[in-house]
Amino acid sequence: MAKINSIENPSFRIVLYQPEMPANTGNIGRLCVGSNAELHIIKPMRFFITDKLVKRAGLDYWDKLSLHLHDSMDDFLEKYPENNIYYCTTKTDQVYSQKKYQRGDIFVFGPESRGIPEEILEKHKSKNITIPMSDQIRSINLANSVGIVLYEAWRQIDFS
Repeated sequence: MAKINSIENPSFRIVLYQPEMPANTGNIGRLCVGSNAELHIIKPMRFFITDKLVKRAGLDYWDKLSLHLHDSMDDFLEKYPENNIYYCTTKTDQVYSQKKYQRGDIFVFGPESRGIPEEILEKHKSKNITIPMSDQIRSINLANSVGIVLYEAWRQIDFS
């Protein structure tokens, strides 16, 4: 695991499983800095973390981001065996706002084109959560989804 910056007591941990779009990752990094959350990326990525689109989307906050890179999902899970982990997907009826979150919880988001693999979702069915949306779209943009879930969880802990 590579660690870039670190925060002592993060509000939450956001995990991007094999992200594909640098601008989304940059925006998510900025959301994490704004909410005192860590960003964890499960490799492989379809871009370099130094990509100018990542940096541009994160603006001048990128150096404040607590960023952790992991070689695999198993590598990540080994590091956080005690934390609640929620898997964000369109393939469940468990609405994100109906859960009770606590500081240190982890939210996993899949790649933009395909989401979290079915085998992971099946293994953790009771921890799958979704954002309600109309039937006019397949899904909400990844960075927007992270913002919706992260800020609801942060609200629940009184933005502390």
